[in-house]
Amino acid sequence: MRRIPFSVQILLGLVLGVALGFLARAADLAWLTSTLDTVGGLFVQLLKLAVPPLVFTAIVVSVVSLRGVANAARLAVKTLLWFAVTALIAVSIGIGLGLLTDPGRGVNLDPAGATAPKTTGSWIDFLTGIVPTNPVGAFVEGNVLQIVFLALVVGAAALLVGDAAEPFVSLNRSLLSIVQKALWWVIRLAPIGTLGLIGNAVASYGWDLLAPLAKFTTAVYVGCALVLFVVYPVLLAVAGKLNPLRFFAGACPAIELAFVSRSSVGTMPVTQRSVERLGVPREYASFAVPFGATTKMDGCAAIYPALAAIFVAQVFGVNLGVTDYLLIAFVSVVGSAATAGLTGAIVMLTLTLSTLGLPLAGAGLLLAIDPILDMIRTATNVAGQAVVPTIVAAREGTLDRAAYDSAGKRDLIEPAETERLDPVPA
Repeated sequence: MRRIPFSVQILLGLVLGVALGFLARAADLAWLTSTLDTVGGLFVQLLKLAVPPLVFTAIVVSVVSLRGVANAARLAVKTLLWFAVTALIAVSIGIGLGLLTDPGRGVNLDPAGATAPKTTGSWIDFLTGIVPTNPVGAFVEGNVLQIVFLALVVGAAALLVGDAAEPFVSLNRSLLSIVQKALWWVIRLAPIGTLGLIGNAVASYGWDLLAPLAKFTTAVYVGCALVLFVVYPVLLAVAGKLNPLRFFAGACPAIELAFVSRSSVGTMPVTQRSVERLGVPREYASFAVPFGATTKMDGCAAIYPALAAIFVAQVFGVNLGVTDYLLIAFVSVVGSAATAGLTGAIVMLTLTLSTLGLPLAGAGLLLAIDPILDMIRTATNVAGQAVVPTIVAAREGTLDRAAYDSAGKRDLIEPAETERLDPVPA
């Protein structure tokens, strides 16, 4: 298998998973569906296991590494601005598609039977939930947003302390290397995980379930495709003066893994390596990619909540005005950190619904097909997390153009490759 390129392995797992899923559904093979569910679930569980230590150590090291980056403050500001600009474009596309397609009109679902999801979000919960009451509890519960907060504070403090904090920083670099190494072992299992995840999705979600929500599902996929294959290429070509095809050649493995794993954070090591292969300086990539993996969510936090809010409003017979659409855009640009790179976008959706005063139970109407939607949403997230640092580096004149032009000519995962995954020490 090592002789087969990693991206081809993912595609083979995808095709075989679809075939087994159709077989399990057509022949009503409960044991096969259960097996596929177990295989896919274990893969995602292994990814989630690495999330808390990976996020904390990656952000601490990336913040400290800014000390060795020229014009670090300007780079950070430009990264945030590009995050906001692309999020605004994405949410505008989501709102536009919602107005064009009316995804909730004629939906034959009983809203009275919908219940609010167990995980919900509001601005108060979002703001108060950032600061943990117990730092250990944040890691035990896997609360990524709180872990990000702790890591940013600790990283900034270590940066200001200077040499006295170097032993602590070195410990975090070592832990990051260990976690990333273990995570790469999990990522090598991605073709098998793909088989299980896609197979279970096909076996579990047939047309009978998707039919009532076909218009909404199509709108989400079209919206994400527009951002992926129109907006990002245009920005790369116009703002970065770069060939978009070379970008996709280099970033394809990360986008593919994101599609099947449904985890931006779990994909982060592949995303960072892809970005570095595209010629982005490692010192900057080690800051931008971990930060983007927890806050840059064009699929989950922009396109999807915009369409879902319009869908819920139409199902419940609520008319939205211009102010409501502006609120959707505001929530998408400012509140995307609420998704925190985890599988699913329910928190972001309920945050949007609560801001608009729409019934939170409306989110329950979409829970059944959320795994299907989350695949394309996460792929869009990860592509955006790679696009922004590439554009910023190109505009700053620090992008290695030769590396960019040759991206994709080598497999991302090679047995002989021993390059470091962690950021270069500051």
